[in-house]
Amino acid sequence: MASIKIKGMSCEHCVMAVTKALGALDGVKDVKVDLKTGIATYEEVNTVDPKKVDAAITKAGFKVGK
Repeated sequence: MASIKIKGMSCEHCVMAVTKALGALDGVKDVKVDLKTGIATYEEVNTVDPKKVDAAITKAGFKVGK
């Protein structure tokens, strides 16, 4: 499982937006987003370019955290 920290989520709508954005990426499945920790985990069926993951999160309106 891969994981990524996401900044800017404040509600379940945010969780759904991030889940949908990551789930739409080719090679990503089983996305789980934890609002409290701000961490999204997902399984990579194929190798996924981290830049594409970052871009999907940014396009959804959030920032990738460190």
